[in-house]
Amino acid sequence: MFIDKVKIYIKAGDGGNGSVSFRREKYISHGGPDGGDGGKGGDIIFTVDEGQNTLLNFKYRRKFVAANGDNGMGSKFHGKNADNLEIPVPPGTVIKDAETGKVIKDMSDADVAETGRYVILKGGKGGFGNTHFATPTRQTPNFAKSGIKGKELEVELELKMLADAGLVGMPSAGKSTIVSMISAAKPKIAEYHFTTLSPVLGVVDAKAGGYVIADIPGLIEGASEGEGLGHQFLRHIERCRLIVNVVDASGIEGRDPIDDLKVINGELEKYSPALASRPRILAANKIDMASVENKEKLEKYAKENGIPVVFMCAAIGEGTDELKELISRELVNLPPLKIYEPEIELDKESFENDGEEIKIKNVNGVYHVEAERIVNVINSINFNDYESMAYFQKVLKNTGIIAALEEKGIKDGDTVSIYGVEFDYYK
Repeated sequence: MFIDKVKIYIKAGDGGNGSVSFRREKYISHGGPDGGDGGKGGDIIFTVDEGQNTLLNFKYRRKFVAANGDNGMGSKFHGKNADNLEIPVPPGTVIKDAETGKVIKDMSDADVAETGRYVILKGGKGGFGNTHFATPTRQTPNFAKSGIKGKELEVELELKMLADAGLVGMPSAGKSTIVSMISAAKPKIAEYHFTTLSPVLGVVDAKAGGYVIADIPGLIEGASEGEGLGHQFLRHIERCRLIVNVVDASGIEGRDPIDDLKVINGELEKYSPALASRPRILAANKIDMASVENKEKLEKYAKENGIPVVFMCAAIGEGTDELKELISRELVNLPPLKIYEPEIELDKESFENDGEEIKIKNVNGVYHVEAERIVNVINSINFNDYESMAYFQKVLKNTGIIAALEEKGIKDGDTVSIYGVEFDYYK
């Protein structure tokens, strides 16, 4: 089964919580705080697996969550950092934000080519143990810091194959036969339409330089609007530097080869004007059964459009070497494969406002506060300890929550509720 587009949910691991601990040993009267820090959560990392050519592995698994870091312990023991979660994808995979459709990363760009991996979400940092909060005036801090939550995201994986040249044409035009003759690829070949059900890549060894060629399943009229099978695979020729129009020159099925060319090129234009403007080669196949009239019409069409033409009979190898070398020579002067530039930077755009917004609602005289930045603090405060409460009040002031409450008109004696914790406000 060929799957080339999926949506998955990913989440980086949470950081471990810092520890509240005090050194208590015989003959040591002033042990002091010794709570260790929490471990870092696991990262989510996409890696390139050269052995894959489909997203089939994501058919039944759509949720990927990295492990959390371990909590800190006494004696200043640091919690264990969690292992990273690596997600292998085939070459040519483009990662997009599922909500906006913006490109996050093309797994074919130079950065990934060098390392073979891309860290999309970093795990949360571990929280500080109570040793970090000891001061000359606060010698027994009875609180620690919770670990930072790992980021989560829904992404869309879209496979766009890495091929230098793409063969496009009507069903049974001979595309699979051509690929089998000029490369080591062995696609299924038969006389019925839509024999090829998924794109096939072949590596070609030519004198002017090797290249990768793609056999795209047959297009028909209306393909750009979802007709037939070819519409599912149009995305796989978006990277192609060169388009090879394969046409059945014989017309034995009652089709006119020129009409076929116009239909195919029209569908490419509807799908992507940029794709339709790519350099072309015309491969007129089954020429052994073509009439003189059809051959002349094809020659005229190629001349009028400035397209090189190769007359061939791929089934017996006639013209295949000529086509192979022509493609290679044309590719020498063309730009490299298309790489999709990032349209969104997660650290700067997607998450830049995370934890920044402060929401305050006055419900029956109670001021309910929502602010992500304060969640980790609340989880680490000992509200029965004076020093912990003093630290909490300092955090409320430094994070702007007190100022936001005052803007909403809070007065002395009013009740404030923050994620289930209630207290009275006094200036």
